[in-house]
Amino acid sequence: MNSWLVKTEPELFSFADLLAAPEQTASWDGVRNYQARNYLKAMALGDRVLIYHSSCKVPGVAGVATVVRTHYADPTQFEPASRYFDPQSTVAKPRWVAVDLRAACSLPRLVALSELRAEPALLEPRLLQRGSRLSVMPLRASEYQAIVALADRPQEG
Repeated sequence: MNSWLVKTEPELFSFADLLAAPEQTASWDGVRNYQARNYLKAMALGDRVLIYHSSCKVPGVAGVATVVRTHYADPTQFEPASRYFDPQSTVAKPRWVAVDLRAACSLPRLVALSELRAEPALLEPRLLQRGSRLSVMPLRASEYQAIVALADRPQEG
């Protein structure tokens, strides 16, 4: 089992939205970065996924999901009305993929980016690198465990 982190803007789709979705499952679509797409392709059934809220007042990890359907052609690339439409992509040769995620559990609390930056066990994740905008990234098992452990600690300050 692998561990991943995916970023989302909570105004567009939040972990709460995933919890409210039918069967607490949703398509993780709209990814338009080739490296992030390749990470989606590498996800396997049952992989653990941390849902990270970005571009918001307090960015941080909000919950845990699991992969319940591996990569398939992202349907939004074919929808002209979609903000993720790609006129260069065809059904015969799609460029972009999606996966389906199911909410596993909410974390006891949001683990803020400031806490992630202060955690010694998290010195290397791409999430913490300046200028990192990648929306899908792998995590080492130790990194995943460190983030989940932070959620169980009382928030400082």
